[in-house]
Amino acid sequence: MLTERLFRTADLPPADRFDCWRELVSGTHAPLDLCSDHRADFLASQRVLDLGAVSVWPTTFQPVCFRRTPKLIRQSDPEGLHLSLSLHGALRAVRGNEETVHGPDSLCVVDTSRPVDVHAGDNSRPHTGVGLEVPKALLPLPRHAFDRVTAVRLSTREGFGALLAQLLSQLAGDTSPYEAADGPRLGTVVVDLLSALLAHALDAGSSLPPETHRQSLVLRIRAFVQQHLHDPQLTPGAIAAAHRISRSYLYRLFEHEEEPIAVWIRRQRLDHARRDLGDPALCTTPIHAIAARWGFPRAADSTRVFRAAYGMPPSDYRNHALTSVRVDASPSRSRTHR
Repeated sequence: MLTERLFRTADLPPADRFDCWRELVSGTHAPLDLCSDHRADFLASQRVLDLGAVSVWPTTFQPVCFRRTPKLIRQSDPEGLHLSLSLHGALRAVRGNEETVHGPDSLCVVDTSRPVDVHAGDNSRPHTGVGLEVPKALLPLPRHAFDRVTAVRLSTREGFGALLAQLLSQLAGDTSPYEAADGPRLGTVVVDLLSALLAHALDAGSSLPPETHRQSLVLRIRAFVQQHLHDPQLTPGAIAAAHRISRSYLYRLFEHEEEPIAVWIRRQRLDHARRDLGDPALCTTPIHAIAARWGFPRAADSTRVFRAAYGMPPSDYRNHALTSVRVDASPSRSRTHR
């Protein structure tokens, strides 16, 4: 099963329940002020599923208000996005004079860098949902474009939103089909789905200014690249043709990004290959097969590029990474950290 941590306020004395859960939520997400009419005997349960850099947390709790204030943001900001999928009940997000309500048909998005009040549950029934924490650095979106993310509605009824909601619901219901080593792989799937969902949602907003449409096109191109990294014919020309733009316009789009598109594609391929080389579940997969999986059909070329990026050939990197995993998993090591 996936690595997970379980917390239930029912295991604590009533006087300690609310404060302990508030600390847990603040540690999982970001520092928050919480208030509830049920704090004297607060009932909540939460599982935190470890998906590498991403975490998913199914939870049930009595009605509560979460507040991310300017003061808390100044004190600590993990630079993340939190998405909530309501399974039972609704979430009401208040940002200044704007208020949006989210049920099971849409995702509530919270940017840890921006103030918000989120009201969950009602006076009679607890709220049940699934939270998703994603570092903004993992999403192929320019920093200034995050200003628009909380302004678009992310539907879970169709398209990428439905796929993401289905995966989150499945993880909340049953993690037995997965092993601990599957966590980072699932995290990659979650990030890819969320990237595609944001690209689609931003592009669909006809009222958005031209700069935002440019940003959404870049995001859509990045999501397309992630889905086709295995294809050695994934060139700037092929990408431009798939998006019905000229190659020169594609280059201009990425003039405002941190890296030219060809450099970014190569780095993505290398990052995925490096991750697979260090995966114990893939230790018997030939190195040339992993290279080909990520768009390097010629073994000599992949070795040269890998060495230039990481200072060692793929074989040495695999030996070092897998040796480290075996040492960390040894019984004596496990007893030391128990």
